[in-house]
Amino acid sequence: MGMASGDASLRGRVAIVTGSSRGIGRQIALDLAARGVNVVITGKSETEQPNLPGTIYSVAKEAEAFGVQALPIKLNVRSDADVLNMVEQTMRAFGRIDILVCNSGALWWKDVVQTPMSKYDLVHEVNVRGTFACVHAVLPIMLKQGYGHIITMSPPIELDWMKGKVAYLISKYGMTMVALGLAKEVAGKGVAINSLWPVTLVESYATMNFNMSERSQWRKASILSDAVCELVQEDPATTQVNGQMLLDEPYLRSKGFTDFVKYRLDPAVEPQKMWPPPDLAKIVPQLYSKL
Repeated sequence: MGMASGDASLRGRVAIVTGSSRGIGRQIALDLAARGVNVVITGKSETEQPNLPGTIYSVAKEAEAFGVQALPIKLNVRSDADVLNMVEQTMRAFGRIDILVCNSGALWWKDVVQTPMSKYDLVHEVNVRGTFACVHAVLPIMLKQGYGHIITMSPPIELDWMKGKVAYLISKYGMTMVALGLAKEVAGKGVAINSLWPVTLVESYATMNFNMSERSQWRKASILSDAVCELVQEDPATTQVNGQMLLDEPYLRSKGFTDFVKYRLDPAVEPQKMWPPPDLAKIVPQLYSKL
């Protein structure tokens, strides 16, 4: 780690990454910091847990090692007060918000009959409502600036994948619909919003704690963070990439990336593509048995 260099278009920008105390969100925040972006590290973790290491404070220290400013803020995206506090603290510290990555997520893959309303409420309050709340709070600032990038970490809408994941996918597709709809509302106003999703399983505490397949079938979280960093280097005022349902590998290939071996957890194994969606119940049955 060292002082931030990065792309000139990103140096000094300010990014909020929700759910950035570990996993994919942490990787995104650190890779943005490495490119000179001041980062707001958010999450509920203020103390470490045995199965969930890392806190908003530890990741902020990691980010600061790149020579940028990092602001740790406790955030439960289900709380409107927390979301408002996040925006107010960010504006007091930096005076602007250039990037919002909606990464916080809740997982529940079960049939409808096995989905209690408490779980339905959880995935909707964290995934789609939490995303909408964060976007709603930062959008007036971005519109006033005439500059902003918003990314929802959510999949392309594919109805054939709904079986066994109805509650979850209603919430995740809702995140994608925020991107699709809002892109039309902000067109020509200097703000771009897109969804982003991996084509393979990616190493995270979800894949680890739920034993999603063998580790050799996962890619590193850096493939998603590289896609985020490429995406936010696009000029939101002129980019054609707005209101798109992006996948990490195809998007990176469109930007000239050719080496995807570096993203493998096992250098000798190319992970199986999970998109377009296969029957995950057959490929990762241990996930379904654990949930």
